[in-house]
Amino acid sequence: MGTKTIPNGNITSPKGFFAGAIFAGLKSPGKNKKDIGIIYSENLSRVVGTFTKNTIVSPSVTVSRERIEEHGEAQAIVVNSGCANCAVGHQGLLDAKEVTKIASKHLGIEDKHTLIASTGVIGVELPIALMRKFIPKIKISKRAGGDFSNSILTTDKRKKEIALEVKNKNQNYKIGGSSKGSGMIHPNMATMLGFITTDANIEKNFMQKILRKCVNLTFNQIDVDGDQSTNDSVFLMANGQSKGKEINEKSSDADDFYNALLQVCKYLATEIARDGEGATKLIEVTVEGAMSDNDALLASRECASSLLVRTAVYGRDPNWGRIFMGIGKAEIELEESKIDVYINDIQIVADGKAISYNTLSVVSALGEDEVRIRVNLNLGNGFGQAWSCDLTEEYVIFNSAYTT
Repeated sequence: MGTKTIPNGNITSPKGFFAGAIFAGLKSPGKNKKDIGIIYSENLSRVVGTFTKNTIVSPSVTVSRERIEEHGEAQAIVVNSGCANCAVGHQGLLDAKEVTKIASKHLGIEDKHTLIASTGVIGVELPIALMRKFIPKIKISKRAGGDFSNSILTTDKRKKEIALEVKNKNQNYKIGGSSKGSGMIHPNMATMLGFITTDANIEKNFMQKILRKCVNLTFNQIDVDGDQSTNDSVFLMANGQSKGKEINEKSSDADDFYNALLQVCKYLATEIARDGEGATKLIEVTVEGAMSDNDALLASRECASSLLVRTAVYGRDPNWGRIFMGIGKAEIELEESKIDVYINDIQIVADGKAISYNTLSVVSALGEDEVRIRVNLNLGNGFGQAWSCDLTEEYVIFNSAYTT
C-alpha cells in the first residue's frame, strides 16, 4: 500500500502506453542520439495540458492546444527536437499539421487525436522531408520509453524520467513522466517539454485543475537563465487501463493521485534545474513562515532566480546579503528583524543579523552537489520552494555561440 518509485520507470510504465524514437538528422549525429519520438496509447486517453505564456508561440503549441480544447482526447503525441518550428510564418502551422497526419497514418489513428511538440532552434523550418521519411520508420514498443526520453533532448546532458506505482484499498495505478530542458528556463514553465502518462481513470476537469496546480508548484518555480521559451508544454494523458473507479475532486483517492502527480512533476522540474547549461549544482530555495503560500512561492522564486545568488553559490561565497536582496525584491510582507537564514541546515542569520558560524563549513556546504537555502520569515505559515542552478562561465561560453 502507498506510493513507490518504479526502478527504471518512464512514460511507458503505465498500462497501455508505448513509445518509439528514431534519429532523422534534425540534430547533429552522436552515439544513441534520437530526434523524433512518439508516445502512443492503445486506446483514447483523456488529455490536458499547460502551455507557454510567451506571446510568440510555436505553431506546434497552437495545434496541440486547439486540439485539446476541442476534443479533450488524444491517442498519440509526436515530438521532435533540433527545431522549435517557431517564427517561421504560416509554414510552421502547415508543417505541424502535416507531421501529425504522418504520425497518425503510421499509427492507424485519427489525425485529430494526435498532438505535437517541438523543441530546438527558433527561426528554422521543420525539415519536413526528413519527417516524411523517418516517422513511418519509428517502431512502437513497451521498451522504448527511454529512447523517447532521449529523443526530446537538446542541450540536456541526460534524460529525465520517472514512474510511480500507487496502491491503496481502492486503486492500483501507475504514473510515468519524461521531460527535457536545460536552457531558456524561467517561470511560467521553462524552455521545457513535459509528458506525463497514467493508466488511472481520472475525471477530466480534475485532471486539468491538479495539473495546473502541480505545474505552478514545480515547473513554474524553476529558473536557469531568466528566459522564457516559445514552446513550453506539459501534457497529462490518462487512458484508464487500470480499470479503477473514476477519480474526481470529491473522491477519497483524490489526494493520493494529486500527491503522486506532484511528486512526478517535482522530480522532473528539479532535474531540469540540476541539468542547467553549464551548471555544477542544484540550488533549492525554501521560504517558510511567510504570510501566505503565494508570498513564499514568489520570494523563493525571486531568490532562486537571482544572478547574484547563483554566482555566489558557484563561487562558494557565503554572501547572505544577496539572499536578503533576493527575498526583498519579491515585495512581499516581511520584517527584517525576524528573518532567519540557513545554508544546508547551517544557520548563518538569526533575527535579521549575522551570527557566528564556521565559515569553512558553509563554504564546504556551498560546494556540494545540492545547495539548500532556507529562509524563515517567522510571520505566518506560508511555504514555498523554487529551484535553480549555479551560473558559471560555461553557460556564457556555450550560449555565445549556440548556432555557430
